[in-house]
Amino acid sequence: MADISHKGEAMTAHPDVHEMRARYDRMLGRKDVAMIDAPVFLVGLYCIISPWVVGFSATQADFATHNLIVGIAVGLLALGFTVAPERMYGMSWALCAVGIWLAVSPWVLITNPETSLIWNNIVVGALTFLLGLMAAWQVRNFREASGGEM
Repeated sequence: MADISHKGEAMTAHPDVHEMRARYDRMLGRKDVAMIDAPVFLVGLYCIISPWVVGFSATQADFATHNLIVGIAVGLLALGFTVAPERMYGMSWALCAVGIWLAVSPWVLITNPETSLIWNNIVVGALTFLLGLMAAWQVRNFREASGGEM
């Protein structure tokens, strides 16, 4: 069996040292993007439980189901951002669209929505939209810094 260990050789002699160092720097530079994942997940979790927190689950059961489904979608986006950020951060614009939908959905889906329901969805939608913008901004900055590659 061949001895492939590199005893005594410095890592600087490795032929791919520059590429490995650049990749390592790119991965370390992603910490600021990863900081957005937890708030996105928490907003999705709150969206799921908001019908019971605000108190419209009994009077608007269909809208409670709507918030449950949208909250699960936001949570899945956050999970995707965490598990495969290099593939998922293009979806940050979808998070912005979900935020806009959350803000306008009380008027689209309900004839006469309650004030608490309206304010709940406006706040959750605004937070979702802002987090989507932050994620998109971080991706843009990361792509510019890495020369256009993710």
